[in-house]
Amino acid sequence: MKNLILTTAALALSAGLAMADTVRMGTEGAYPPYNFLNDAGEVDGFERELGDELCKRAELTCEWVTNEWDSIIPNLVSGNYDTIIAGMSITAERDEVIDFTQNYTQPDPSAFVAMSMDVDLEGGVIAAQAGTIQASHIASTGATLVEFATPEETIAAVRNGEADAVLADKSFLTPIANEDASLMMLDQDVALGGGIGLGLRESDGELKAKFDAAITSMKADGSLNALIAKWEIGAGF
Repeated sequence: MKNLILTTAALALSAGLAMADTVRMGTEGAYPPYNFLNDAGEVDGFERELGDELCKRAELTCEWVTNEWDSIIPNLVSGNYDTIIAGMSITAERDEVIDFTQNYTQPDPSAFVAMSMDVDLEGGVIAAQAGTIQASHIASTGATLVEFATPEETIAAVRNGEADAVLADKSFLTPIANEDASLMMLDQDVALGGGIGLGLRESDGELKAKFDAAITSMKADGSLNALIAKWEIGAGF
């Protein structure tokens, strides 16, 4: 899934989470169907439903906080919220800076959307959101990477001819391509990432254990698979 690639060392934070306090759930609010703001300006989507249920099972009082993607890990480390639940794939690089729960989704295939089926993916200009593993993947190929701060800007770049295609999570791109006849999904999925988990400060081992137990219970009773199917995230467990 989407992955923030840190190129500089993150801040170290030793303060632990007081479990009696409200747990602040940090998300982007701009990456449907995982997370987005609804018409009432509230966090909605797969991860809102999932997060609320996890907090209920963990017997935690939780509130939702939005943060821009490019600073979502530093602001977790700095204490502006207590978790990241934002379509963030578990990677070894991130795990050097923060901790993760077990994954609550399987790896979602990445896909290309373009305005033509004969786009040169190896030598063309490919858009991706900055700080994602899609951007890192493109940079490792012969294609020219153009990065944008938000997912919406990557789609706009294809529409206005600034990029030949966009690479992003397939579950994000599919409804966009289905709703816009000028856009088409290319039949070239890319396997990236190791599934999505909640990000936490490394000092918050107790909180991690509570969320891990809640995720395990949702996997066991089928409720996690039901949410995955409802929001069309991908394969269940």
